[in-house]
Amino acid sequence: MRNIIYLLILTFLFSACEQKDEKQKTPQQPTVSIEHQAEETSASALTLRPVEFKELKNWYRDDFIKALPAIKSSCEQILRENNTYMSNSEIQIPTKAYQQACKRLLNSDISTTAELRYFLDKIFAPYLILDKNKADGKFTAYYESSIEVSRTQSDRYPYPIYDRPQDLIEMNLGEFDSRYPNHKIYGRINKDKTKFIPYYTRAEIENMELPASVVLWAKDLVDLNIMQIQGSAIARLENGERVRLSFAGHNGRPFTGIGSILIAEGLIDKNHASMSEIRKWLKLHPDIAKKELSKNERYVFHKIASSPAPVGAHNVPLTAKRSLAVDKQYIPLGAILWLETTTPNKEPFEQLMVAQDVGGAIKGIVRGDIYWGSGDEDVLAEAGRMNTTGQYYILLPKTMEIKNAQAK
Repeated sequence: MRNIIYLLILTFLFSACEQKDEKQKTPQQPTVSIEHQAEETSASALTLRPVEFKELKNWYRDDFIKALPAIKSSCEQILRENNTYMSNSEIQIPTKAYQQACKRLLNSDISTTAELRYFLDKIFAPYLILDKNKADGKFTAYYESSIEVSRTQSDRYPYPIYDRPQDLIEMNLGEFDSRYPNHKIYGRINKDKTKFIPYYTRAEIENMELPASVVLWAKDLVDLNIMQIQGSAIARLENGERVRLSFAGHNGRPFTGIGSILIAEGLIDKNHASMSEIRKWLKLHPDIAKKELSKNERYVFHKIASSPAPVGAHNVPLTAKRSLAVDKQYIPLGAILWLETTTPNKEPFEQLMVAQDVGGAIKGIVRGDIYWGSGDEDVLAEAGRMNTTGQYYILLPKTMEIKNAQAK
């Protein structure tokens, strides 16, 4: 019965989506060589410009070996994938081509920076990622926060931390129509079991008895929201025990950053809107905070995890300052990247990264969010100030043909 409902609903959804297609960019289908790709014929805003490794800033000085655990963990995940292209992203990397490179890496005995650099130079080629011929984009940072919790509800710990609800349904439209690869929608069946409708908003969830297990109870609403923004947290129980809370899903509603909300309301100055400053302001104004936080419709669910580190969307543990959250519509998860930007202190940040996560606010061709690590106020203060301009390159196996590539 439920499958029949889905098909009826999707018929309506596809007819509605067709009206939006004229405004949407679609990936170019033919595989073309670098030499014959005409810039003006590309159907996508995304293009790749071939470069040489020597053109990458700090390529011969970065301590590559620090990125090896991240590369290996993503390689192990890629070897388990069977899609034709990695993540079905717009940069279409044949999964088999990357798997061949991963097998060579995992079967090697690489243990030094020099050995890893030599391997990458031999197997991969770098390409600058461009959005409408522009290389510059926005790069921010996120971290694993901490939150005080209890296993039981009380006046001191009143806020539930929900696991994924039982009635939350995820549908990949690409499984029904190839025009919508990787396009997922989230919702629920209405009470009459006749319609598939959007899932509850944050405001609705906060004022109802949700059909979901309560994992733990949080002490502070602001910290609960920050955990949802960051995706994971170290939960500190009353007895001193610590457990890791990781991402378990979301309600599919649009994400709106609390900073944007407060700035739009004229409550804070845009020049003083780092996450650390926003957190302090919200805690000083709890009544206003509750009202304003509910305006972000996106709600994130969590589960207790046994992983030694937070796990990203690529289903591998994240590595501090080597894992990057990207928009996988464009950038395949598991891809090796070279990032050139600056730290909050305006120092160069030029190093090897791996695309291992995604985020509600991480949208666009040249857009990245650096996983900064785990910690308390010190990590929050630094990661929260990260909001810089930069560019990045993707390393592609030399054995593959390149789509959407500009002639050098």
